Amino acid sequence: MDFDKIEIFGDGTSPVIIAGPCSAESEQQVMEVATELVGKGVTVFRAGVWKPRTRPGCFEGVGQEALRWLRRVKEELSLPVSTEVATAAHVEQALAAGIDLLWVGARTTANPFAVQEIADALRGVDVPVLVKNPVNPDVDLWIGAFERLDNAGVKRLGAIHRGFSAYSEKLYRNAPQWQLPIEFRRRVCDVPMLCDPSHIAGKRELILSLSQQAMDLNFDGLMIETHCNPVCALSDARQQVTPDELAIILGKLVRRSSENVNADFLSYRNRIDEIDDKLMELLVKRMAIAREIGAVKREKGLTVFQPFRYNETIERYTGYCSDGKIDMEAVKSIFEAIHSESIRQQLRIVNNEND
Repeated sequence: MDFDKIEIFGDGTSPVIIAGPCSAESEQQVMEVATELVGKGVTVFRAGVWKPRTRPGCFEGVGQEALRWLRRVKEELSLPVSTEVATAAHVEQALAAGIDLLWVGARTTANPFAVQEIADALRGVDVPVLVKNPVNPDVDLWIGAFERLDNAGVKRLGAIHRGFSAYSEKLYRNAPQWQLPIEFRRRVCDVPMLCDPSHIAGKRELILSLSQQAMDLNFDGLMIETHCNPVCALSDARQQVTPDELAIILGKLVRRSSENVNADFLSYRNRIDEIDDKLMELLVKRMAIAREIGAVKREKGLTVFQPFRYNETIERYTGYCSDGKIDMEAVKSIFEAIHSESIRQQLRIVNNEND
């Protein structure tokens, strides 16, 4: 994919800040929030016009009428405006109303048919489009949405990381799983990446720390839900902040430089590279032994998978995690990957695929 270099809005040196209510509830509410956001560092005003809700009976947005309120924000306050689209009809109505930026929501990203419908409706249109990650942790599905839009000729694209659904998650509404947006950026390096800490957090008091983590990971901006009276919001009341609270959050953020890497810093990188090289050499040796074990198992008629062995390995290295120098979950992930590859290597031997 070959995307046009876009900064969405702004000068490209400061993070893009998209803020506004989860839902456009009334003309008065929209104008009040937008007016209070002027001068607080907001780049683009956001408001949901059509709201996909989990169950019927919840507030699902005002619909097309709210587009007129966004247009008023644009004309009277000179703030670019944005909203979520989930169908071709949404796209057509939003474009007709002069909406400056569109985004595809997480539920829609997870549906290739819906993304294709949106892509077809945007064919031949030059408008920035942001794509939220799908609700499930699937980087390929996320990239697939970009490919569909790219195939339709949409080149001004950006990504939004809003976390991933996790049944057991307690602290956050959606698990951050930062490794997934990092992997996305590794594979699609020319797309701006924003973070939606509101949907990751689910609670307003966590938004600052999540926003700072996004800045530390060199994200290009933030999308933060902002309401003039959050406790009375008709949707996602718990995760919205007031305009004044938003200003405090933005004022506390530290923007770190990714440039001016000096010789001392490069020496650290070189040391890590040397260690990584040794790790790879050891992994190659380990897999060679795994293949030898596979040959023994084939000869003796033993099963390849022996769960107790993996459990023993994890227990052996628990002590390395007691002082906080490395996270136990990270150790588990590493050894799960190593164990899976060892099993694959042994299966090839047992099945006479590689002697």
